Amino acid sequence: MKNLTEVTSFLLIGLSDHPSTISVFFVAFLLIYLMTLLINLLIIYLVFTDSQLHNPMYFFLGNLAFLDTSYSSVTAPKMLYDLVTQNRSITIPACTAQIFFFIYFACAELFLLSAMSYDRFVAVCHPLRYVQIMSKRFCAYMASVVWVLSFFYSLVHTLFSLRLTFCGPNTIHNFFCDLPHLFQISCTDTYINILVILMVGGGLGLGAFAITFLPYVHIFNTVLRIQTKFGKMKAFSTCTSHLAVVFIFYGSIIFIYFIPTTSNLFTVNRVVSVLYALINPLLNPLIYSIRNKDLKRALLKALHLLNKLNR
Repeated sequence: MKNLTEVTSFLLIGLSDHPSTISVFFVAFLLIYLMTLLINLLIIYLVFTDSQLHNPMYFFLGNLAFLDTSYSSVTAPKMLYDLVTQNRSITIPACTAQIFFFIYFACAELFLLSAMSYDRFVAVCHPLRYVQIMSKRFCAYMASVVWVLSFFYSLVHTLFSLRLTFCGPNTIHNFFCDLPHLFQISCTDTYINILVILMVGGGLGLGAFAITFLPYVHIFNTVLRIQTKFGKMKAFSTCTSHLAVVFIFYGSIIFIYFIPTTSNLFTVNRVVSVLYALINPLLNPLIYSIRNKDLKRALLKALHLLNKLNR
């Protein structure tokens, strides 16, 4: 019994042990994190202050920006601190808290992408009823379901992780804590934890997957029936940004959680984790804003107003 209580903290391997690369990683990921905060907070500000962006599409985009800001803040500050101090230890309570918030925001983004798919489905397939169907009340209801359901899903996995004990190696081969990492070093049989993931996570995951991708079957059929090439391009352009974000997000999830991590894949897993936890929150707002005329117009309007106030 004594050995089961010896491990009180974990050692995060991080991205590199080479002194020559540590400073490069620190500068690179600090810039990525700051850009993530700046761009996502800017989108939140524009969506909140510009009346022309007060519609369902930008309501969900504002939620996504808030999620990306929170999501990256779960892992980035700790990783940057570890790169500077080389103190890569993390206590079990802190690791558990990191797991809870990481699952919470990741799950919320998964469900939010489903809500955004439904929004695009209504916009393309039922444009005349769009305002009626996607009312403010219904959008608020969908967002509430996303946040509440994600909270309870994360809470279930976090509570079940508390039954795990650690008596052997305390090394986590990544720069943050996640459930698969704990399963690898736990002395407790993880059968129940994996069963919960398969039953609860599998059910919710398949539901989110269906709600995310099935609407695009109807969207593509509707777009193909449009007579003019301009009409097809205009209808499909409203969905391309969302599809790009969905494919990047789902691709990262499949690699991390559905491909067994072996010693030969530790390096690859860390690279994908960087994409999943740090790069995605930056790519999402860039993908949505680069070709978005409404956001560009709102930004120019905000800059013009700021310039007038400074005179």
